[in-house]
Amino acid sequence: VERLDNIPPDVLRQREAKWLDMLNSWDKWMAKKHKKVKLRCQKGIPPSLRGRAWLYLSGGKVKKEQNQGKFQELDSQPGDPKWLDVIERDLHRQFPFHEMFVARGGHGQQDLFRVLKAYTLHRPEEGYCQAQAPIAAVLLMHMPAEDAFWGLVQICEKYLPGYYSAGLEAIQLDGEILFALLKRVAPVAHRHLKKYKIDPILYMTEWFMCAFSRTLPWASVLRMWDMFFCEGVKIVFRVGLVLLKCMLGSQEKLKACQGQYETMELLRSIEPRYMQEAFLVQEVSPTHIHLSFGTCMH
Repeated sequence: VERLDNIPPDVLRQREAKWLDMLNSWDKWMAKKHKKVKLRCQKGIPPSLRGRAWLYLSGGKVKKEQNQGKFQELDSQPGDPKWLDVIERDLHRQFPFHEMFVARGGHGQQDLFRVLKAYTLHRPEEGYCQAQAPIAAVLLMHMPAEDAFWGLVQICEKYLPGYYSAGLEAIQLDGEILFALLKRVAPVAHRHLKKYKIDPILYMTEWFMCAFSRTLPWASVLRMWDMFFCEGVKIVFRVGLVLLKCMLGSQEKLKACQGQYETMELLRSIEPRYMQEAFLVQEVSPTHIHLSFGTCMH
């Protein structure tokens, strides 16, 4: 699997041309050649078209067209002070080294505030959840505020429904599903986590709620999101399984972490090689996942 930054310029131009063709006749491609779209998402969306592609893949473009003027209407409302204070406090924590968000009160932080505030007005019964801020920030790095708002709506309502509601039932349920899948792909890791009574909610909450945007290196985040927007939450599950298998998948690796605290520390500092773009994309691809994640063991 190649890294996107290693692709020769002429190959990238060809890919851009193919993606432009797809985006310009999107409905036809989605209806008749979805497999091809999926394959191209796995190869990585060309950076110049990523924002547009994410919006199309997520269904955010259609949502925006069906609700013309809706974002502007929400944007012009004052919003609920209890949410505004919490959002305001979170703004400077999102990607503080990124040029968009580095300045307090700068355009990036302002747009982030607008998008998150609009969501609390769109879904007052849900309000705001901290994990929505990094999601919205990643979207804003790739698209204007209105598009980012509809992208956020799609993630919260279609891709990860219930994740950002107060009770966290949806994330707990997915934690249990992740744990059951782990038993199949990495029985050693499963036994270890069970032995020390390490509840999935302890290690997978930030992974899943932030769609790995606060865990993986940036190049890997973008590639995972390319696949996530095409294939849905199963990509998040696969990444989680790869990391657990790689970090806890052999007796050798477990020697050093006999205990709940030691295990949690290990999962907080995942080895960089397991998070590299080329490695992860290969491990997460469907052909590989069934082959019991062979490469982690070496």
